[in-house]
Amino acid sequence: MKTQRLDRPRYRSTITSASLRVTDSRIIAGLLLKDGRSQIWHKNIVEYNLLQMRSNRAALSVAQVLRARLRLLKPDLLEMVVTGTRELATHACFAAAIKHSLLLGDYLDLVLRDKYRLFIPALALSDWNHYIEDCRGRDPEMKIWTEKTVKRLRGIVHGMLAEMGYVDGARTLRLQSVHVVPEVLEYLEKEQEHYVLRCITVHP
Repeated sequence: MKTQRLDRPRYRSTITSASLRVTDSRIIAGLLLKDGRSQIWHKNIVEYNLLQMRSNRAALSVAQVLRARLRLLKPDLLEMVVTGTRELATHACFAAAIKHSLLLGDYLDLVLRDKYRLFIPALALSDWNHYIEDCRGRDPEMKIWTEKTVKRLRGIVHGMLAEMGYVDGARTLRLQSVHVVPEVLEYLEKEQEHYVLRCITVHP
């Protein structure tokens, strides 16, 4: 059985650099499938500016997060990101984001799941702050983030939930039904990605 990779500290703020960014993720996944060597990587991101960003620093920051996220996946799912429909690519990217960020995964598993179970119609902004406090209780090595970082993390995570359809928007946060595409579910089952599978199927 495959176990979820545990980093120390358990909760990190790496996702502040990039939300799902499906269009950019298609590019990064394509590079990973072709050639992930550092010199070629730098040339594609900086010299060729494949992500079409205004500064090299911003492009590298986003590219590094997306690469760290997507390189955890096997070629089967990377192909879904590159060539799949928008829905398939979005769900594949979200699976990668869960695997890369326990902060995201546990929010789904511990907070969103309870909302669905108790038939609570929407998330509240305060849910995120309470969740962060609980995270510190679970992970004594978790860094103390500034209020600005906590707010940015909340915006990124809620934006991801909106892209996936768990909520109707990052502001209204009304819960919706989500049916993850079969291809992603089959991949997660085949690869025994039990943690990711549990989190992504949080809707009953």
